[in-house]
Amino acid sequence: MKMKERKTLETILLISLLFAIECHSLPLSTSGRWVVDEEASGERVKLACVNWVSHLQPMVAEGLHKRPVGEIAGVILSMGFNCVRLTWATYMFTRPSYGNRTVAESLGGLGLSQAKEGVAKNNPELLNLSLVDAYEAVVDVLGQHGVMVVLDNHVSNPKWCCAEGDGNGFFGDKYFCPKEWLQGLTIVANRFKDKSQVVAMSMRNELRGPNQTEHVWYKQIRKGATTIHSINPNLLVIVSGLEFDTDLSFLKQKPLKLKIPNKLVFEAHWYSFTANPQGVEWVKQPLNQICGNRTEWFESGATFVGTGSNPAPFFLSEFGVDVRGVNARDNRFLSCFLAFVSQRDLDWALWTLQGSYYYKDGVVGPEETYGVLDYNWDKPRNPKFLNRMRIMQLTLQVPNSNVSKYHLIVHPRSGRCVSVKGEEGQQHQIHGTNCKKGSRWSHDDGNGGAIRLMGSGLCLKAVGEGVPATLSTDCSSPQARWKLISASKLHIAAVGEKGEPLCLDGKVSNSSSILTRKCICSLHGDGLDSNCHKNPLRQWFKFVPSNLP
Repeated sequence: MKMKERKTLETILLISLLFAIECHSLPLSTSGRWVVDEEASGERVKLACVNWVSHLQPMVAEGLHKRPVGEIAGVILSMGFNCVRLTWATYMFTRPSYGNRTVAESLGGLGLSQAKEGVAKNNPELLNLSLVDAYEAVVDVLGQHGVMVVLDNHVSNPKWCCAEGDGNGFFGDKYFCPKEWLQGLTIVANRFKDKSQVVAMSMRNELRGPNQTEHVWYKQIRKGATTIHSINPNLLVIVSGLEFDTDLSFLKQKPLKLKIPNKLVFEAHWYSFTANPQGVEWVKQPLNQICGNRTEWFESGATFVGTGSNPAPFFLSEFGVDVRGVNARDNRFLSCFLAFVSQRDLDWALWTLQGSYYYKDGVVGPEETYGVLDYNWDKPRNPKFLNRMRIMQLTLQVPNSNVSKYHLIVHPRSGRCVSVKGEEGQQHQIHGTNCKKGSRWSHDDGNGGAIRLMGSGLCLKAVGEGVPATLSTDCSSPQARWKLISASKLHIAAVGEKGEPLCLDGKVSNSSSILTRKCICSLHGDGLDSNCHKNPLRQWFKFVPSNLP
């Protein structure tokens, strides 16, 4: 390994000390909308996962030609993830002609001589293992590093996923035999039932295509869930919906009734291109409007399962963006997404870990710009992206807390939280900081009341255009009465001392100061122009509830 690369890796591993993963006893269970620690005191365990692909034609976990698997596991932890959603293809376990190939044979058969040499260099102990044994070895190393594992049945025939008519989409499709699918679930549940780090199995990724029906869904999902639970009752069983894993809405009329107490979790996916193949709405439509519409759509079709009188845990098992930060569509989506997910404190899995592939869609060694690691797997592709995600990695809400609810005020564009600097008797400064150090606030859900700094008699006040927000003891003046005024519910507005409408604004510079400025797309201070196409991201802030000590 080159000295520069070694130092980069060592730095990353040292950073992991700053983001220590909480330890919980396993297995996991569910309690209402929460995933919890079953054998301890029922404490919440938040799944903050990253996807790691192992379902493509080589059927080898990506990146083993770039780094030793133990180093990869360490880097996963260092970036703040506590689990991996590890994908697999049914045929690898059900058809000996697939699973019994060695890693060397699989890579060599695809003409991937450089990848084969890379595995021989970085993971020589895996090269002559069968594909199934190599997959298990990766799971073992993750467990040794304290990383939880979700085994995700991604496809039947190993290939890139997902297309409408790729034959892998729904029960009965060309490559998707229900009987063979159940056989695969059976084999995998048995093989990993004694590995405590395997905390869940996801039955199938992104059900889709012209043959999908609710009737068949209920029939087969019940069979799959029952099969897994009968073999390993310790596992969480993860249930995906229809339409590329975006639609669970049919459960409102007909719940999935199964005798699997405290083990069912529901999942869905959300990208900028979800339900809009090119994602053009994020760049062509007014951003406040599309953010508001899309969050309502996702909540109605998926996250509703975690609410109501009989809630269940919801796992956002795929989301992702171009991590380079150069895609306008993804950049706009990400701020909206972070606000939504943080406020609900969801369990999730980022797509994806790998910065490159062995082989994808006939191309050798393509780059993955959604990968959180760079092409060579030696460092994070974009540290700023990871900083923005820190708020999602924090556990913000827990069941049965004795702490009264308070709020963090999150600025999704930067990933920072509004905080107060300055000791008593000194002038206070309002700025953005690491959300672990964010100040605690109370408010009335943005209905025109004061935003109070908890533990003090002070509240947030707007002074004037381009001036930093401040604190005041006068919490009844118009300058201290704040409300949400846009369709996105992300503009927090008051009026300045001259009567002008002003919004909180994350200053675009190296400074972390929080200013008040004229609301972008403002009409009268009580609302925003729904047809305005200006970019409001710097003025988006979200009240995020928490009840942690």
